[in-house]
Formats: sequence, C-alpha cells, structure tokens
Amino acid sequence: MVGREAAIAVYILASQTRGTLYVGVTSGLLNRIVQHREGQHDGFTKKYGVTRLVWFEYRETMTGAIQREKSIKRWPRQWKVNLIERDNPNWDDLYPELADWTPTPPQV
Repeated sequence: MVGREAAIAVYILASQTRGTLYVGVTSGLLNRIVQHREGQHDGFTKKYGVTRLVWFEYRETMTGAIQREKSIKRWPRQWKVNLIERDNPNWDDLYPELADWTPTPPQV
C-alpha cells in the first residue's frame, strides 16, 4: 500500500462531539483534511465549521470508495454516529495522529 497521504479514503468530519457531520471521499486524505481545516474551499464544511476528523477507512479503489461514501450518506444519522463511536467512542480528532504518521520500514 502507498503512504497514507496518497491513499484512497472515505471519511467523516464533525463540527464537535455528536455535531454536524460531513461524509467525503478522497485520494489524498491528509491534504484533503488540511483543506477542510483551513477553510480553503467555500461550501458545507466551511459554512458549518465541520473540521474534526472522527472516522475514516481506506479503500483499494476510487470506485469502491465512492460507492461506500454514497452508501454512508444515505444512512440514517444514528447509523453514522454508531459507525463513529464503534472505533472512536470519544469523538477524538484523528487528524493529529494521522499527520504524525510515518511509515514503518520493512523488516529484513
């Protein structure tokens, strides 16, 4: 797998714990989250202050990621909350951990 900065991912942002949610897909998760956090694009996340990365998963293909994103967007809100709380019960902002990630060299 390529580094996280170039990986295909589906993600959920929140304005705060149990706040406004945004579901997105990207081929560059780190860069995309920075764009949201810095308000680089006018739109939903900038308007509502939705900048906290609370859930994400990597996908093998963009087609699969887009399908997953569309599926999650159709879910009732409580299902999205359950998905977040399954892996991130405290709604921690996952961006700092993701930004500090460095690949582990292969064992020889």
